[in-house]
Amino acid sequence: QVQLVESGGELVQAGGSLRLSCAASGRTLSTYAMGWFRQVPGKEREFVAAHSWNGGNRHYAASMKGRFTISRDNAKNTVYLQMNSLKPEDTAVYYCAAQSFGDGSSYVNEYSYWGQGTQVTVSS
Repeated sequence: QVQLVESGGELVQAGGSLRLSCAASGRTLSTYAMGWFRQVPGKEREFVAAHSWNGGNRHYAASMKGRFTISRDNAKNTVYLQMNSLKPEDTAVYYCAAQSFGDGSSYVNEYSYWGQGTQVTVSS
């Protein structure tokens, strides 16, 4: 079992930056692909970014590319999402997810483990 805990969400002004963290326990993350997703009330969970288990592949949703960066520190068992140039439409609960030996899928149902989420609010 992998337990994931996100942190770093807060209220920020448009144009600002935040770094979200996802700390894992129970298993080492070195054999897991990691993904970030987000969700607003009444909408489906949306793909943000993913990082393959072996670090060879990172990809992003089109609207986040160039603004968001996913990274991982296997020694700290932590994955990060650096978010720059934030917009009000980035307001959501952000979740991290883990997929054993995955290639970093953009599909929600391919991830086995999820954190509880962290709220990001971007004011205009």
